[in-house]
Amino acid sequence: MPWCEPCSRYLSQTSLTDDGACPSCGTELAKPAKEKRSIPWHFWVLIVATVIYLGYRLVQGIVWAAHGF
Repeated sequence: MPWCEPCSRYLSQTSLTDDGACPSCGTELAKPAKEKRSIPWHFWVLIVATVIYLGYRLVQGIVWAAHGF
């Protein structure tokens, strides 16, 4: 959390201006954050596990339906 010395207060990252300055006095407090965000690796693991599970359940349903007739 950035501290503004002239204003004597803490500021959240979202309350800073686009260039990372204090909205009250204009003192530069932080470098602007880059907007590049990557998807975490564990999200992809979850997606792969879900696809494998649903594929298995599809095969299981087809086998169940084939034995039912």
